[in-house]
Amino acid sequence: MNVINALTFDRQKDDWETSTGFIKRETPMPMLDEQADPRDAISVIVEVRYVGVCGTDRGIWHRQVFRDLISKSMEQEGKTQRILGHEFMGKVIQVGSQVENIYGIQAGNDVSGDSHVTCGKCFQCRVGEEEVCLDQKILGISLDGIFASYAKLPAKNLWQVDQERIRPEIAAILDPFGNAIHCCSKVDLKGKRVAILGCGPIGLFTVLLTRAFGASKIIAVDVAEQNLRMAKELGAHETIHIQKPAQASLSADSELLAHIQKLTHNKGVDVAFEMAGPNSSVLNALEITRSGGHIILFGLRDGDFQIPRFKNIVVKGLTLHGVIGRQIFQTWQTSQRMLSDKTNGIQEKIWRVILKEGKDTIIPFDHYTKELMEQKMTQHPKIILKF
Repeated sequence: MNVINALTFDRQKDDWETSTGFIKRETPMPMLDEQADPRDAISVIVEVRYVGVCGTDRGIWHRQVFRDLISKSMEQEGKTQRILGHEFMGKVIQVGSQVENIYGIQAGNDVSGDSHVTCGKCFQCRVGEEEVCLDQKILGISLDGIFASYAKLPAKNLWQVDQERIRPEIAAILDPFGNAIHCCSKVDLKGKRVAILGCGPIGLFTVLLTRAFGASKIIAVDVAEQNLRMAKELGAHETIHIQKPAQASLSADSELLAHIQKLTHNKGVDVAFEMAGPNSSVLNALEITRSGGHIILFGLRDGDFQIPRFKNIVVKGLTLHGVIGRQIFQTWQTSQRMLSDKTNGIQEKIWRVILKEGKDTIIPFDHYTKELMEQKMTQHPKIILKF
């Protein structure tokens, strides 16, 4: 097998300004060649079984995020084409000569893995803060990803999966579930009133986790009624439907603020999770959080943001937490334990409510078309491709 099919962006064929979507193209089969590249000694070839479509992937689909990083990284590598995607579950079929000795990974192991390929050399990596590595690459963005039947990956990024504990479809989305774990680890949530602004997949995971971590009131906020219905089924105590604001809006939603004040006895929430990304959503988080409260900033958009009345952040004594990726691999261990615990219902609810037991949410890769993908992404917050 010399070539495989992969979902790609080509900087010469797909104009960023006018194109959308991912194009299925033939690409060379990944190989390990330690003489040509010594890094292959600590790399593996994975036969991919399932891949998750992330909010970041949707942003790239619509050409909203990571334009410069994708283009510049390809220029540095002398490539015109980037294999996209970063959420996966698969089987190791080949290992470099040092992989088993250093990482204990063997051919035949079932694995998922972290999408942030860190340098291991910078100050942040050396003190255990790899999620903010100064010289990291990201699968499917600044490094070829996993929307392909086979992928070459650094062994240090892999996490072995026990399918008796975590079903493979959910193992494929351990990466975004870990985002929610990381967000929920920033603040002690026991007894807190929380609002989750944006109920896409990671926002929905956050609903599950804030409930499990002891939040006393969980308020889910979104522009999509479908997402709010799922949030309610997953454990949100209250849901608030808001209208999508004008793109240039620089004011918080006054109706949302009034609703939150009523639900919190005129105090505001203790913790606001901003999971959507738009400027307007950040402004909403700043307004609805009580004085002395915490804001978890996870949503991501390119471009400049404006914060009217910035002094209120100081006057209210707010604490803002920027969250990127996962703490490697502490977050993964926590994720595995939360999902393996059958008594909390988290894994079962992800499979039943978010993934709808695979009905219409899991698409055979061979059936992929741009039109089909567009349709499914419109209908469901989380899509998985099956190889």
